[in-house]
Amino acid sequence: MMQSVQAWTPRRWALLGLGFCVLMMGVALFLEHVMGLEPCPLCIFQRVAVLATALVLGLAALHGPRGSVGAVYGVLGLVTVGAGVGLAWRHLWLQSLPPSEVPSCGPGLDYMLEILPLREVLNTVLMGSGECAEVGGRLLGLSLPGWTLIGFMVLALVPLGMLFAALRDRRGQAPA
Repeated sequence: MMQSVQAWTPRRWALLGLGFCVLMMGVALFLEHVMGLEPCPLCIFQRVAVLATALVLGLAALHGPRGSVGAVYGVLGLVTVGAGVGLAWRHLWLQSLPPSEVPSCGPGLDYMLEILPLREVLNTVLMGSGECAEVGGRLLGLSLPGWTLIGFMVLALVPLGMLFAALRDRRGQAPA
């Protein structure tokens, strides 16, 4: 099994990661539309990170890169996954604050996007609000941002696999 995974191409890694992104978005949409959990602004930003990763991996799957180009897709994937890890980590930090230190609730994301410049919207969302500090439920002791963080950490294995495959291809193509 290990030997076969080591032989994977960047395209195969990208397809695996793209499937995982679809799974993450499917769970998020299920929780919103079936279970009735309304996403806070940080949840929405985490979804954007999943979609950005899916875009990078989808392009890599279509392109089927080899060598250095596969490494570029791997690095781009790590950047988008890293953004998701940072957002989920920030969300968990907000949820860990004592009630007296939780920021007050702000306006909704739709309203902020209509009124404020994008830079202020990003700053406001990352500073957090009371609604982002609420724990909407737990599964096996973890809140949703905790599970999202785990999802991003698992997803990070895909661009790392793409990088290793690209390095392996590059070494295999180098003159002896």
